[in-house]
Amino acid sequence: MNANPTVAVIGGSGLYSLLDGARETDVQTPYGPPSDAITIGEVAGRQVAFLPRHGRDHRHPPHLIPYRANLWALRSLGVRQILAPCAVGGLRPDLGPGTFVLPDQLIDRTSGRERTFVESGAVHVTFADPYCPAGRATVQATAQQTGVAVEPGGTMVVIDGPRFSTRAESRWYAACGGTVINMTGAPEAALARELALCYTSIALVTDHDAGVDGDHGVTQDEVFRVFKDNTERMRALLLAAIADLPADRNCPCPAALDGMRTGYDLS
Repeated sequence: MNANPTVAVIGGSGLYSLLDGARETDVQTPYGPPSDAITIGEVAGRQVAFLPRHGRDHRHPPHLIPYRANLWALRSLGVRQILAPCAVGGLRPDLGPGTFVLPDQLIDRTSGRERTFVESGAVHVTFADPYCPAGRATVQATAQQTGVAVEPGGTMVVIDGPRFSTRAESRWYAACGGTVINMTGAPEAALARELALCYTSIALVTDHDAGVDGDHGVTQDEVFRVFKDNTERMRALLLAAIADLPADRNCPCPAALDGMRTGYDLS
């Protein structure tokens, strides 16, 4: 059996472990160390890597996560498909706490983050559809088979944080077409595309954002509590989806860099 992981899960708030009986590996990258040691284990006969996005002790706030190191480390291990669970706020009244959303679009409102591997030359990667269509289809089909209700599309707005939005900001994001709001979905998705990786976000709504509920503001305790209460649901969905991911990548993601001289070595 190939000891190299081809699938990875980048876990978000409240999901600091996934694989039982896994081995740890430390990976160094040109962009420094990743958020934490990467654990590798077996799921349905496949080698799978798990990386806690914030670190197991939540040491990295969203704007200081080493996104480039994280993605580079996973690819260097052999990973080509990534499932990325995350906590989000709902920007629509019908998307309450505990709802799963499978975003198909992204609005990046972050600034000041290291958001690209490109340091020279003309390297303009297609990003019109930021998530892997095969990964999204797999997760959606898996959810249906396992009886998990998933909102099949939506736009994730990504903000810097670490503060939550004002009510006016929240209403504006919703008016711009946002479905959910998050602090870590960018530049993670774009960096995955620059490495020709398949990247699928699985969002768990932990709260109604401030502009949705007129007399309630988002609190950190609420976010962490709801994610913790739904950790086992997320874990079960992830493990089932990993088993169903296609072994052959017949989506557009592997061809994202075709014909380009990136300036960064992907060998």
